[in-house]
Amino acid sequence: MRFTLTTWNINSVRLRIDLVAKLLKAQRPDVLCLQETKCPDDAFPAKRFKRLGYEHIALNGQKGYHGVAVISKIPFLATDIRTFCDNVDSRHISVSLQTGEADPPLLLHNFYVPAGGDIPDPEVNPKFRHKLSFLDEMQACAPLHPTGDARHILVGDLNVAPHEHDVWSHKQLLKVVSHTPVECDKLLAVLRAGNWVDVARERIPLSEKIYTWWSYRAADWTIGDRGRRLDHIWVSEALKDRVTDFRILRDARSWERPSDHVPVTVTMEL
Repeated sequence: MRFTLTTWNINSVRLRIDLVAKLLKAQRPDVLCLQETKCPDDAFPAKRFKRLGYEHIALNGQKGYHGVAVISKIPFLATDIRTFCDNVDSRHISVSLQTGEADPPLLLHNFYVPAGGDIPDPEVNPKFRHKLSFLDEMQACAPLHPTGDARHILVGDLNVAPHEHDVWSHKQLLKVVSHTPVECDKLLAVLRAGNWVDVARERIPLSEKIYTWWSYRAADWTIGDRGRRLDHIWVSEALKDRVTDFRILRDARSWERPSDHVPVTVTMEL
């Protein structure tokens, strides 16, 4: 079957529900993973999604901050929530899906990694210390180490742009949170520990710049194109050769009252 998944840090699902509806009507992915929903579960706009044909919704939200959700046309076999750093702060949810009668389940992890604040020093910035600890726990997390023919996908706003051309200026951002060497090393350690395949960099050379986020601080995000690749789609080795397409919807950054992130989509033949 053809399977399409989109991940998007929406920066408040209730504020931008019309933008989400616009995306779903135009793109019709099988599964949509949202981060930074900023919405307690009992206030999530589930009815709107169900009217759009997305009957299956898994939530891990809280009031005002963070929050992740999986919205799907395919029923869930199971859902799970993991906590990291002993914080119940709505940064992870996983679901398993049956995409074919003879296929093993597809396990999907949706993450919102801590942003880390502004000062890249764990000694003086607790937010940065939390981010580094979170990445360490991801690396050590056994369920994030798929083996053999396990069909796993990990997506989300991982809040790290790990490669030189994942940012507009490697030299100028080396001391800026999201691209410091310690963050990049830790995220790539998570990737290696699970033998994950970074779909973007599997399909687009490391020499080519890729961005999924542009700051609100720029009056016109297109001037200078000062972006970063913070949003990721990883697949287990068993799915590597199943990927048929990968797209970043840059135009969404110019929609009315946009998120500072744009949707990222992978298509696979399962």
